[in-house]
Amino acid sequence: MSVRVRFAPSPTGYLHVGGLRTALYNYLFARHHGGVCVLRIEDTDRTRLVEDAVENIISISRWAGIEYDESPEKGGPYGPYTQSERFDLYREHAQKLIDNGTAYYAFDTSDELDSMRIRQQAAGLAPKYDRSTMRNQYTLGAEETARLLKENAPHVIRLKVPLTADVRFHDMIRGDLVFGGRDIDDQILLKSDGFPTYHLANVVDDYSMKITHVIRGEEWLPSTPKHVLLYEAFGWPVPQFAHLPLLLDVNKKKLSKRDGDVSVEDFRTAGYFKEALVNFVALLGWNPTADREIFSMDELIQLFSLEKANKAGAVFDRQKLEWMNSQYLRSMPDEELLKELTPVMDEAGFKNVTPEYALKVLHLVRERITKVNDVPRFADYMFGPVTTVEEEYFKKHWTAETARRVENLLPKLENPDNWKSAEIEAIVKAEATELGIKPVAFIHALRLIITGKSVGATLFDTMEILGKQECLQRIQHFSTENSDKF
Repeated sequence: MSVRVRFAPSPTGYLHVGGLRTALYNYLFARHHGGVCVLRIEDTDRTRLVEDAVENIISISRWAGIEYDESPEKGGPYGPYTQSERFDLYREHAQKLIDNGTAYYAFDTSDELDSMRIRQQAAGLAPKYDRSTMRNQYTLGAEETARLLKENAPHVIRLKVPLTADVRFHDMIRGDLVFGGRDIDDQILLKSDGFPTYHLANVVDDYSMKITHVIRGEEWLPSTPKHVLLYEAFGWPVPQFAHLPLLLDVNKKKLSKRDGDVSVEDFRTAGYFKEALVNFVALLGWNPTADREIFSMDELIQLFSLEKANKAGAVFDRQKLEWMNSQYLRSMPDEELLKELTPVMDEAGFKNVTPEYALKVLHLVRERITKVNDVPRFADYMFGPVTTVEEEYFKKHWTAETARRVENLLPKLENPDNWKSAEIEAIVKAEATELGIKPVAFIHALRLIITGKSVGATLFDTMEILGKQECLQRIQHFSTENSDKF
């Protein structure tokens, strides 16, 4: 069987990391089986549309390496497209269900529906459309229904759900599932304004696009019985379903926007590598092997299997993402790092930094950072004079005795022509030995002078990259500025 899957987001905001995982799993599944992955924009809820959301979905997918087979550039008979352009198709199919007796007209007002729900709640019943008492074609009769339709009375079309039969389907992740028919509402298929509901449009599109596997989030599991009933009402084959586990925060609660940045755009702006984010998201609910965690896109495609996906929710651990991004940072080729680093330096205002120098700094600090975006903040002292120092670090390591020792060390640092890390270290250690103190006393003082910070990369490597003249100037300036602070 030829595999066809779809990613079908609603354009109600920028793409969430959960949406990226759904898109990625559909893409991996299609590529693994030599099939097709299609993009579909489900915009039937016109009240929640967000400007530029569609462009963001396409842009982020492309950035992440997910290329849909029937893209705007490639055209194709099925998409991507917007459901709002296909309303005639949905109305036509709703009428087919009316004609075959599996759907019906209902003329209830909002007040009448509210009263129905109040009665049901008072009786201890779950709110559900009561076909036997409300104003629909079964209680009104054929003649009254025809009259109301002729007068264009406001109405909806509802699915006639069988009350006795259970709804059964197989989920590729969760196994065989059964839902009681009496628990399923007579869902609205076509609203009074002629707009289709999600359920009708979703099923009609999946069938017309020849979708073989519906891979989506667990939140859609309660809707699946309604979709199965719709397939049966049309007489269509039911696709295979796979409902992915929820994404959870570290407290095991559903990940939401209240937890902070959860849109993919936020992570891209923050400086995470696309390879690291894709790798991390791919392992949220699935892992092909227990002995490794770093995979390329090609490896993910080769190894992907829905049968290995977990039922339980997957924890979105930001610390784990930080770690994974750092692994990519430390292994990425220089030319790729430069592509990421150059715009970061420009945005930080360091426009005159040469690529060669920026790379040296990145190599210097990358064992202590997790993202390229951290470079200007963590190592700002590498791109300009030190303007502030950590107060507690200063109080602890800058004394009259320290100042005197540094003053005596300065001429010796002026001597070497070969300004390399090893030579600088040798001079400092020799001076410490002569004074009978530990080298760390000098190291703390020099780190304070050179960087202003208590934490940083290896001091002597830092001094080598900054250069002899810059380091000597900083030492002289610091000593002069702080000579009276004892």
